[in-house]
Amino acid sequence: MDLLAVFSHTLQVTLPVFAMVFLGIVFKRIGWIDAHFISMASALVFRATMPTLIFLSIVRADLDVALQPGLIVYFLGFSVLSFFLAWGWAIWRCPHAERGVFTQGAFRGNCGIVGLALAANQYGDYGLSLGSILVGGIIIVYNVLSAIILAYYSEGARSGLGAILKHIAKNPLILGVLLAIPFAYFHIDLPTWLLTSGDYFGAMSLPLALVCIGGTLSFTSVKQSSGLALDASLWKVLWLPLLGVLGAFALGYRGRELGILFLFFGSPGAAASFVMAKAAHANAKLAANIIVITTVASLFTISAGVFILKLVGWI
Repeated sequence: MDLLAVFSHTLQVTLPVFAMVFLGIVFKRIGWIDAHFISMASALVFRATMPTLIFLSIVRADLDVALQPGLIVYFLGFSVLSFFLAWGWAIWRCPHAERGVFTQGAFRGNCGIVGLALAANQYGDYGLSLGSILVGGIIIVYNVLSAIILAYYSEGARSGLGAILKHIAKNPLILGVLLAIPFAYFHIDLPTWLLTSGDYFGAMSLPLALVCIGGTLSFTSVKQSSGLALDASLWKVLWLPLLGVLGAFALGYRGRELGILFLFFGSPGAAASFVMAKAAHANAKLAANIIVITTVASLFTISAGVFILKLVGWI
């Protein structure tokens, strides 16, 4: 494949996703959407449309192909490792009070929206099916580790084990995954009208969520960013994806699987990081800055990563 073809393929993967984010920025600027719309739409995506999308993608998946224990274990295992790497760096480089927010921002990615959208755009139904299973697992890892690190460093945090378990048990995305697996495993057929209606409903998820992400971005935050925000952002969009891909390659992963791992590892910071930091009375401004910087930077780092991996024939 020549350079022009690789470059064209890269743009086909990344531009549709980030175009939706850009539209959110434009719509917010011209007043077509506001904070109330973003809040309500985000809640709709989280509670209803995204769980529907994930449920249907798994129900239609061939679990013999999409359910890959080794890949899932590696993805979750490296995510846990990245948490400890970021925490170690925070202990060395950050003031004590900022270490929890730094660690969360450096390791926690927006896999459920941006990563899943990129995987679906790159690999179609296979990317959506495998990606949905990965999302179900990583949500648990992110929530547990983030709650622990914020509680450890933030005096105002009240995140006991019971609260964490209750939050996980009520998470609609996790419930969507757990509910879908028996349907897929036992090949339970659903009525055609229900599947079609579900497709219409679930199809709103990714574009609506991406528009909401764009609507929440504030470039004033980028101008006012601290060195800590830039440092955490480099971990999130550069160093951890690089280490994660090299580790997966060393274990023999290639093609679609390696591509999906890169897209998930390279996803920008998650909006939930800000919510959890604010709830823990930690430095919410630092969390917001990391989200903005990683969202903007990931357009370039993910595009460059896909281009390089495609060029060398790894994906």
